[in-house]
Amino acid sequence: MKKLLLLGVLILSLVFSGCGKGGGPVKDTSAKAQPLKIGVMFVEDNLPLFLAEAENRFAKEGLDVELIPFPSAVERDAALQAGQIDGEAADIIAACLLKKGGTDIRISNITLGATPQEGRFVLLGSPDSAFKTAQDLKNVTIAISENTIIEYITDTLLTKEGLKRDEIQKLNIPKMPIRLQMLINNQVKAAVLADPFAALAEKQGARVILDDTKSSVNVSQVVLLFRKDSIETKKQEIRKLIKIYGQAADDLNRFPDKYEDLVFEKAKIPALLKGSYKSPMYSPPQAPHQIEIRNVVNWMVEKKLLEKAYTYEEIVDSSLI
Repeated sequence: MKKLLLLGVLILSLVFSGCGKGGGPVKDTSAKAQPLKIGVMFVEDNLPLFLAEAENRFAKEGLDVELIPFPSAVERDAALQAGQIDGEAADIIAACLLKKGGTDIRISNITLGATPQEGRFVLLGSPDSAFKTAQDLKNVTIAISENTIIEYITDTLLTKEGLKRDEIQKLNIPKMPIRLQMLINNQVKAAVLADPFAALAEKQGARVILDDTKSSVNVSQVVLLFRKDSIETKKQEIRKLIKIYGQAADDLNRFPDKYEDLVFEKAKIPALLKGSYKSPMYSPPQAPHQIEIRNVVNWMVEKKLLEKAYTYEEIVDSSLI
């Protein structure tokens, strides 16, 4: 009887201690999270990512996320095109241009701009100008960044105020810090700037003519976008990252004082604005509306930046939220 019991124990131990060929030890078959590389710039768009990194939120959720900094959008987008990063925060125009250039991308969600009050772009007059309304800018040269969201905002806001397209005169000054300095020094009569540059221009005497956060038309969205091949191989990781981004963004919304130092450090806010600058309100994770995509794409077709309009499904993957 004892021999039978010992034989039974031996058989059971063999069954539970090994499997597969060779009877080796049982292997952990749980899938390991794949690493994500996200391109970032030191701007407000990426503050939720910087917060999540600072508080180790990615690792706590089992994610391996590397934030890779770039000095310009051109270099960041080139890295995305080369497959060196999986995703980035950009805008709808940048997403369409990436797709046109042969990089298949999808927008996952809005990060800023679900409402007009989120994210701020301002059309300002120079300190010595006397402009008060949009009508005063008829045939006045406005410094912008050509073929970007800045130009789209300029055209959309001014045509809404009654100006005709041929009455909107624009000067291409791509780098925003240079555009700011030329405006403050009265070298250009008007310019379109995003915060914090717009807030700094106001602080130095520039006149606010149009502020998109006070418009009835929602014209500026910042979005997260990812390479389609990254989505296909890392979908669960991307979903987790979006969730963490949303939670960090909500904390920035609710506790601005707590994170003020991080905001000024990571978004490179000038010290001159300390105590007066309000960081933006972030959107809860949500896909952009069809009309927002359609308006941008149609403008790009009109500008001949695209040969034909992309459909919503060609540019957005709402399954990632």
